[in-house]
Amino acid sequence: MPGVSPRFQAFVVDLLTPLSPVARRMFSGVGLFHSGAMFGLLVRDTLYFRVDAATRERFERAGSEPFSYMRGERRVSLSAYYAVPEDLFDQPDELLTWARDAVTVARAASRR
Repeated sequence: MPGVSPRFQAFVVDLLTPLSPVARRMFSGVGLFHSGAMFGLLVRDTLYFRVDAATRERFERAGSEPFSYMRGERRVSLSAYYAVPEDLFDQPDELLTWARDAVTVARAASRR
């Protein structure tokens, strides 16, 4: 599974600067953390945000899909992370709203 290009990582971190994200290499991707909770994931130059039952619907309405990867011949899907719609990269304020929601979801999940 290809990793994350330094250029894409820098682009995303720059867009999310108001949240002061901490980027940590993980396997072949990068986790995005806020106050110790992982709210985002960068893999194959795609940004994924943490979702829950309340926020997942917004991603699905936008045509987003969950993070998935191949394990042998089987596709594995992680429904806790959904791809961020590409048009949000041109709407930084809206992207930050979705990111803040992902932080809230991640914090709630880490408390459980």
